[in-house]
Amino acid sequence: MNQEQLLHWISLTKFACVDSALYLDTHPCDPEAIEYFKEHVQFYNEALAEYSKSYGPLTLAHAHHCDTYWDWVNQPWPWQ
Repeated sequence: MNQEQLLHWISLTKFACVDSALYLDTHPCDPEAIEYFKEHVQFYNEALAEYSKSYGPLTLAHAHHCDTYWDWVNQPWPWQ
């Protein structure tokens, strides 16, 4: 995926995580919903890791290299 596609995939998977978490608030024993949530959390985390590796972290929480910890601010922003 290119940068734009990856950002779109991150948005989609994040929405799926939030939406399914809201559903699970009222249906905590639904095994299909729990599995759906777990699957999409995994997709989301993988997409964030791939984005960070290829284009730099989206947030400080994804800056994993201490020696270049603050370099993320000098990279192009996601909307650039």
